[in-house]
Amino acid sequence: MQHTLDAALRYREKFNFGVIPIGGDKRPLLKWTEYQKRKADPKEIREWWKKSPAAMIGVVTGSISKLLVIDCDTLEGFEAIQKLIPDTLVVPIARTPRGGWHLYFCFPENSGFTVGSGILPGVDFRGEGGYIISPPSRNEEGKAYTWMPGLSLDEAPPAALPDSIFNLFKKYLYIGHDDKDPKTMSSNVVMYQKGTRDDDLFHAANCLVKGGMQKNEIEQTLTLLALSCKPPFPLNEIPAKIQSAIQRAERRERNLTDEVREWVLSSSGVFLSSNVVNCLHLSSRDEQKHLSTILKRLCAEGLIEKYGNKNGQFRTLDKDEELIAWQNADITPLGIKFPLGVHEFVQVHKGNTVVIAGESNAGKTAYCLNLARMNAGLMPVNYMSSEMQDGAELAIRLKEFDVPESVWEPIKFTFRTDNFPDRIKPDALNIVDYLDEGTDAEAYKMPLRIRYIADKLKSGIAIVAIQKDPNKRFGLGGSGTMNRARVYLTIQRSGVLTIEKAKIWRDKNDNPNGKFIQFKLAAGCRFTNTKPWQNPESKN
Repeated sequence: MQHTLDAALRYREKFNFGVIPIGGDKRPLLKWTEYQKRKADPKEIREWWKKSPAAMIGVVTGSISKLLVIDCDTLEGFEAIQKLIPDTLVVPIARTPRGGWHLYFCFPENSGFTVGSGILPGVDFRGEGGYIISPPSRNEEGKAYTWMPGLSLDEAPPAALPDSIFNLFKKYLYIGHDDKDPKTMSSNVVMYQKGTRDDDLFHAANCLVKGGMQKNEIEQTLTLLALSCKPPFPLNEIPAKIQSAIQRAERRERNLTDEVREWVLSSSGVFLSSNVVNCLHLSSRDEQKHLSTILKRLCAEGLIEKYGNKNGQFRTLDKDEELIAWQNADITPLGIKFPLGVHEFVQVHKGNTVVIAGESNAGKTAYCLNLARMNAGLMPVNYMSSEMQDGAELAIRLKEFDVPESVWEPIKFTFRTDNFPDRIKPDALNIVDYLDEGTDAEAYKMPLRIRYIADKLKSGIAIVAIQKDPNKRFGLGGSGTMNRARVYLTIQRSGVLTIEKAKIWRDKNDNPNGKFIQFKLAAGCRFTNTKPWQNPESKN
């Protein structure tokens, strides 16, 4: 794709990185040994992407690109590395399609750092002889590598590797890297020496603050440690270290409070504190203890209340009161038409939200494009795509319909990957194709994100497409994604569309909930049924 080629050329020309093409299996598409010592020129890069336009961008790490990248696959690993990075250091960070993190650092000259795995649980690094896949590459599932907001290479150049991480890597490479037990590895490290004492004292301050020690006691303890350093650490710098540790703890507390609050707001009904622990991956005892405090605080605020006799069981409370002016309500259906005749069984009214949960490559985008085409004359259509950034891809898909271009002119197509509520047109037909939370760990946010979209509507409607696991009934985010939907459809790759939820029936004597139809998708755009609509009992 053109934007991937442009990015590859930019990495080469602006950042002076070595670049190679990577296939969907994350392996180079060529013999790349020579490119560990020689940078490909722009002409070579263009030829590679002309041959493989869907290739991902591999940036060669090590001295040739003056780049070292830390790859964190787990939240535990990412947080462990974050603890080793001084608060004042800004590091470029990319997110992977599977929810990992890539942290970009300058490669330390003459360090000899190559490629390492398991230096901490869930943490690898790429130096000499390695490469990293960089944004905006997309994997085989179409999911992209992205820069974290404000932390792209344009906004934050690669940072110098902190001494704390340098020493960790050095220990891994030279003190027995076959021993993957962090506790055993740590026993070989000499602390409070020149080159490490600054980070060691800051780590000690963080531990003491986290443990709840009083500020004056922390100062006394750090003073003793500072005097025992070789050479002694300047005592006048101790207060700044303590204050920095306190600020870090306060930030973490605020972040966890916000996450728990968001989880609670996206939930409904009864839940257990263990549900929050599992969804937010709260692994440490301190985090779980803090969770208890946060839940008590939310009880005091009236957002939740203790429920039943089971310990750690709560119920969400909704105290919002919005009077419904039913006397003058317009009960005329909008007349929205759906592919495969869903509209023959359901009614859609002003302000409604429709959710389409589809398996990967099951036809979500084709279904959304058909919805846009079939209803373009009913009201303005605001089509937001999170995948078709490249105008060429959209043009190809529209041409498959074999209709005049004028059919598509009333539809406004835009590229958008997040903050969809900001671009919802309250009185239009809004199509979000698709709403992606990124990882299963973040799935709990999906019901709340759908709610935020629904809250923006007035006389218009929203069609929200989301991903669905083939092994699960509902889309990413579970049954909570049904909360605001007046119509909820699922699409299976095997060619089955099901009406999972329909609040308003077109025929009061014909319940559409659970009805399904088998279909085939031709030319990537034409839906035709292979069997008529069937009732749910037919599946048994």
